[in-house]
Amino acid sequence: MKVVAAYLLAVLGGNPSPSAADLKHILGSVGAEAEDELVELLLTEVKGKDFNELIASGREKLSAVPSGGAAVAVSAPAGGAAAGGGAPAAEAKEEKKVEEKEESDDDMGFSLFD
Repeated sequence: MKVVAAYLLAVLGGNPSPSAADLKHILGSVGAEAEDELVELLLTEVKGKDFNELIASGREKLSAVPSGGAAVAVSAPAGGAAAGGGAPAAEAKEEKKVEEKEESDDDMGFSLFD
């Protein structure tokens, strides 16, 4: 990823076709080492391709990848409340009381206007 990031920085910086030395210079400026094999692999894959087309095709590929979170729905079992589901709620109330008490101790007796 760091080699790709260096390539993107070089192109965005005005160099439409950066060389391996350019990428190594960018990575070296932040103290990162570049593996020659990865640099050459990237440069051979992007050789002769337009930067904007690369970004567009990458965006299309990423749109097909599920990003998680929104598609997952978790529902409570129907009998949960009748089977003692009230106990966790009571525990949650006790935890809230404890947290509120701890928050009041944060100022250690000093007020903002004392």
